[in-house]
Amino acid sequence: MISRSKIFLALIIIAIGFSSCEEEFAPKPRGFFRIDLPEKEYVEFNQDYPYSFEYPKYAQIIYKDKDSAWINIVFPANKATIYLTYKKVRGNLDMLLDESQKIVNKHIVKADAISEQVFVDDSVNTYGILYSIKGNTASSVNFFLTDSTDNFIRGSLYFNVAPNKDSLAPVINFIKDDIAHLIETFKWEKENAFNR
Repeated sequence: MISRSKIFLALIIIAIGFSSCEEEFAPKPRGFFRIDLPEKEYVEFNQDYPYSFEYPKYAQIIYKDKDSAWINIVFPANKATIYLTYKKVRGNLDMLLDESQKIVNKHIVKADAISEQVFVDDSVNTYGILYSIKGNTASSVNFFLTDSTDNFIRGSLYFNVAPNKDSLAPVINFIKDDIAHLIETFKWEKENAFNR
């Protein structure tokens, strides 16, 4: 006959055996989906508008209004859009520059930092600033270009997803390079449907 103390000792040994087999629980670190970005390749936008430039082949041009020179450059795979707003300068350049600065300043509340990159190309009479806005802001890249006498265009990059600087950073940097290429290839077109 087995004594109670032996049964108790056997239960303790079994309990110790089971407790030593437990795995320690550690939560998985938060991760993000892998983003496959396409090879850089550009095509020319030259559609009888007051401007022309090169844009990525993996993006689409959406025409906003036949009576204005406003367009959107859509990146369907990344749920991103660059909104381009064109204005004719009629002695109101200071007001247009001020509006652009106000749009950038609206992001200050959520921005970690805002940096500026000045663009000057005297050969095509184009001047502007590219704003990089760091943080969980609605728009992470803004820019404007002007010839300072007749034409002004403003661009803003927006995503159709909740802003998350960590998960969007690779795409923001990728599209920011495309925006820089757009700016570097940008030209004002004197003969176009909007000034005839």
